[in-house]
Amino acid sequence: LPPQPGATSAPLPPQPGATSARPQQQQRLPRGDSPLGAGCCLAPDTGRGGRSPPPAPGPLVRPGWVGSGRAGPAMEVAVLCGLSAVLMLLSAAACSLGRPLSGPATALVLLGALHLFRYPPVPPELAHRVLRPCGRVSIIAHRGAGYDAPENTLAALKQAAENNATGVEIDVEFTSDGVPILMHDDTVDRTTDGTGSLVHLTFEDVRKLDPAAKHRLHKKYLGEKVPTLREALVEVLKTNMTIYFDVKGHAAQASTALKEMFKEFPELYNRSIVCSFEPMVIFKMRQADQKVITALTHRPWSLSFYGTGKPKYDGYKQYVYMFLDVVLDWSHHAFLWKLLGVSAFLMQKNFISSDYARFWAERGVDVIAWTVNYADEKRYYENILQCHYITDTLIETCSPP
Repeated sequence: LPPQPGATSAPLPPQPGATSARPQQQQRLPRGDSPLGAGCCLAPDTGRGGRSPPPAPGPLVRPGWVGSGRAGPAMEVAVLCGLSAVLMLLSAAACSLGRPLSGPATALVLLGALHLFRYPPVPPELAHRVLRPCGRVSIIAHRGAGYDAPENTLAALKQAAENNATGVEIDVEFTSDGVPILMHDDTVDRTTDGTGSLVHLTFEDVRKLDPAAKHRLHKKYLGEKVPTLREALVEVLKTNMTIYFDVKGHAAQASTALKEMFKEFPELYNRSIVCSFEPMVIFKMRQADQKVITALTHRPWSLSFYGTGKPKYDGYKQYVYMFLDVVLDWSHHAFLWKLLGVSAFLMQKNFISSDYARFWAERGVDVIAWTVNYADEKRYYENILQCHYITDTLIETCSPP
C-alpha cells in the first residue's frame, strides 16, 4: 500500500559495511573506564552464532501505511486486508489449476476461519503488570547480561538480580535426549570448552562442559554448569525479575516443556513472557495454554542479509529472499500479531522510532528494543521513547567509539 501523507518511505536494505546511525536526540556521555578499553564497544547480538554490528536503522514498514489515527476500524481493515491479500494468492493458485470456483470459495472460508479462530491476547491489565512490574520501563538482562557474567548460567541470573534488572531473558534449547536447557546456539562451540551440535549431544554430555570457559571473567566463574530450564526457573523465582523465554525453535517440543513448567510453577503466569522469532512457536504456545503472555521477535531483512549488511545468497536467490523478507515484515505488522494475540513485540533497536513505538501503542502492544548496550542509547530508549530494552550489561556506562 502507498504511504499516507506524512509517512516516511521504507529504506533500502542494509548495505555491506553500513554502520548504524545513532538517534539524533542522544547526547554523548563520558566514556568512563571499562575492561574493554576506551569506548568499550559492545556489539549487539544479531544471530544465533555470535555478535556483529547491526544493519542501518529504519523500519521496513513505517506506521504511516495504516494511518495515524486511533486503533479500531483502521486496525481491523489492516488485519482483514492482510489476510485477504494472502488468500487472494491462494485463490489465484486454485484458478491456475483449472478450478476457478474453488479459489474464491477457499479464500472466503479461510478468511473467515482465520478471523474467527484467532487467539485473543491475555487481559491488558495482566500484560501491563508483567511488562511493567514497577510501573515503568523494564530493563531486561540479555541471557542474564552475558557481558557481566557467562551467558545463560545460574551465575548470570544471580548477577542480574544483584544489578537490579527488571527482567531476565533466557534462551531455551534442547539436548538430543529432549532435556530443555539454557543455550543460545544450536552448537556448544561458542560459549563452552566443547564442540558439537546439540542434536548429537545428550544432557550428560552437555553437563560436562564449562559454559564460562570463553567468557572474559572465566576465572571468576569456575565450576559453572549448563543449567536445565527448571534449575533456571527455581533460581529466578527467588527474585523479583520477570522471565523472558526466548524459544529458538522446536515449536511442539518447546510448548509442551513450557506448559509443564507453568503447571509446576503457576506464578509464571504473572512473571513471564514467551518470545520467539518463529510465529509457529507462539502459535503452538497459545494453542497449548492461552493464559501465557507471548511476544513476537523480529529483525527486518533477517532472511536475506546478515547483521553486518552482507547478503546471505548469490544471484537471483538473494532477490527471492529479499521479497520474502518484505512479505514477512508486512505480515508481522499487518496481521500475525493480531492472529497470535501477542502482548509485546521485540524489535532490533535500530528499527525503532517514536512513530514506530506509537504504532504499536495504538494497538495495545508494548515494544521491547534489543540489544541496547551504551549509556546514551539506554537513556534515549528509556527517557525519550519510553521503551523497554534488553541489554548485555547492567554495569557498563560506556559510549560507542
